[in-house]
This record gives sequence, structure tokens and C-alpha cells, in this order.
Amino acid sequence: MSHWKGYERVILAGNERAYDRRGTEFRNDPTSTRFARIGNHTLTCSTLGRRSLSAQKKECAACGYPNAKIRKYNWSEKAKRRKTVGTGRTRYLKDVSRRFKNGFQTGQPRGARGPTTKE
Repeated sequence: MSHWKGYERVILAGNERAYDRRGTEFRNDPTSTRFARIGNHTLTCSTLGRRSLSAQKKECAACGYPNAKIRKYNWSEKAKRRKTVGTGRTRYLKDVSRRFKNGFQTGQPRGARGPTTKE
């Protein structure tokens, strides 16, 4: 039972279920049929995590993976709006605007370098 860390298997009236320590039911266990069907029998795109990866073409219908560029077309403006920059977390871009204001400085701050000596 190594893959059941922190969970208790409970069999009630022939139904096997898993519960965590607080007693809430854990539904995505490996014995669940839905988990097995999605996890083992369909191909999911590693970029999106969606089931739009074609088994024959080996290409994602939604994002074009494994192509280098994201798939987008002008005939679908709505789809472009849904997937454009700024619809997610923008972890990197949040940082860029602050660095731009300071001129993309690198290295240590001036005070941390120690006193300047004039010769």
C-alpha cells in the first residue's frame, strides 16, 4: 500500500473508497475507473494537459504541440483572446515591468558594494 500514503482504504457494502486523515473522500484514486480511463488510455498534451493530442498525427489540435510556436489563426478571434498573454499568471512578465523602470540593473546594489575609495 505504498501509493496510499496518508489515505485509508475503506470497503463498505462492496464499494472500495479512499479517505484522507480528515475523513473526506479521495475520488481520484488509481482504482477509480475515470482515473484509469483518462490517465492510461488517452493521450494528453503536455503543454495544455488537455485530451486534444492526436494519436495518429502526434500533434495537439489546440496548441500545435510539439511545434515550437503556439497554434493560432486569425479566423478565430475568440480563441486568440482566450489563449493570449495575460490570461494566465504571467509570472515572468510581472517582474519585467519593474526591472524596466530601473533600467534592467544587474549585480549588487550600490550600498552593498562597500565604501568607494578615491586614490
